Amino acid sequence: MQLIDQHTKKIMEGCKERAWDAGLNFDKETLEYIVTNADMLELSPKNMIPTLYDFWLQDVQVLRGKGEYDAYPHNPYETVINTRPAISFYNDNNPDWLNVMIFYHVIAHIDFFQNNKFFQKTWEYDFKEKALTEKRMIARLRATKGRQVDYVIEFARSLDNLVGYYRDLNDEVNLPETQLSPRADYYFNHFLQDSIKPGNSEFLEEINKYNNALEKSDGENQFFKSVSIKNPEFQSLFDEYRKTKSKSDELDLMQFIMEESPYINKEENKWMKTILSIVRDTSLYFSPQIRTKTMNEGWASYWHEKLFMNDDRIKGNEVAFARVNAKVTSLPKVGLNPYAIGWRLFMFIEEAMDKGKYSTEYFRLFNEEERKDFDKKTDKGRDFIFHIRENYNDFTFLNQFTNQEFVDKHNLMVIGQRINKDKRVKEYYVKSKKAKDYKQMLLDSLYHPPVIKFKANFNGDLDLTHVFEGKELFSDYIANTMIGLEYLWGNRVTLETREVDMEATMRKNRAGDAPYDAVFRKVKYITKNKKVEKINF
Repeated sequence: MQLIDQHTKKIMEGCKERAWDAGLNFDKETLEYIVTNADMLELSPKNMIPTLYDFWLQDVQVLRGKGEYDAYPHNPYETVINTRPAISFYNDNNPDWLNVMIFYHVIAHIDFFQNNKFFQKTWEYDFKEKALTEKRMIARLRATKGRQVDYVIEFARSLDNLVGYYRDLNDEVNLPETQLSPRADYYFNHFLQDSIKPGNSEFLEEINKYNNALEKSDGENQFFKSVSIKNPEFQSLFDEYRKTKSKSDELDLMQFIMEESPYINKEENKWMKTILSIVRDTSLYFSPQIRTKTMNEGWASYWHEKLFMNDDRIKGNEVAFARVNAKVTSLPKVGLNPYAIGWRLFMFIEEAMDKGKYSTEYFRLFNEEERKDFDKKTDKGRDFIFHIRENYNDFTFLNQFTNQEFVDKHNLMVIGQRINKDKRVKEYYVKSKKAKDYKQMLLDSLYHPPVIKFKANFNGDLDLTHVFEGKELFSDYIANTMIGLEYLWGNRVTLETREVDMEATMRKNRAGDAPYDAVFRKVKYITKNKKVEKINF
């Protein structure tokens, strides 16, 4: 692995100048490295962070990667990581015109990392240097604690998808303007939610009253005096809520274990907190990338095309660019390509905003021809997509802007699978071309870790409850994760969840044709002395 040569660096600096002129905003200093495919295989298990702590599973992933590469050789165009300065990696066999395209793609990623609000907790420090310090700390612990260190890492990593990313993002240090007092939080997020029917305008009216009250001295107290007059039970309910509020509303599971585990808080085991903290911080650092994958790749694809096509250094290579770009942004009929969806959606939004289509006037039109000809020539599309880049994540991006016009424009569809009983083959068919169905398919594909509530009971056990949202936990992982939790907690661990009742499901769907309605039943897992028992209810 080595820095790119001066000729290639000059190309990169030229791309930066053009990107700044186009409105992208990113730090001047960046580092670019040339890597071999072997280097890529070594770095991939560490999420391309060379200084990340060592763990045995990374070696297994490297061996697997080498086997896959031997069978299916492939060359990734680039990889960029969100560090200070930003670091990117490139293959050593790219021609100059391809580097121009790739550099624009990377620069747009860096712009996204350094401006999207969901990455704001990563702006405070250089993760690469922090990871190096943590790597050394773990190496010192290995020297004294041996393989017990790897046990703790493995058990901690089995929980790292349960970190409280949004809670951590919305702390009072980073977003003070969005913080509600405990009383206001209970009133708007619990009390009103339980007492007002969905769609009732009273909720919005109460928000306006509260905001107006805050403009006055002692306005919040006056607001809640009127609330108590109207709802005499409010104060007693709020007091009860504060007494019974679970720590799972304040801490994520890893924090709870670090603070409350009788085993870890023994003097001889407190070193384990260091490892749990490292694993948790690493998970939090990469969480925004998981939650903005479609936006991030769409933003980078949008800009690599926009800037590349206006770059005088690529003359004569337009056809080669078109071929590469088509591979990156192609729309598969089966499956999803985040580059393709994100890129097309950003272009669609920009065009719609330029025509003034995100307006009450447009939404009130029902005539298809009038909608097609609507054009207010606002020229606000570019500013609007920069606003989206700054304030949205994949869920809000896809949920708000995936509409029927977008689906129709790109002939998007939901593809289903079924068994052809006559031919005895599996076949694909067009299941739906409706925007609501396509949007739901996109949303279902997003990262959504399970919600787990937890508490320590009077016996010292750790009780976990899975908030069931229509999807089972991945059962293959439950036993090992529970055994790891028992080790970290030092006592019995239980988990309540729901799983498909196959017999009841088959009875309910006798025809056996998909789609079918699954019947779920409550189950409880109990782990004691490294043995896992499942009880069906």
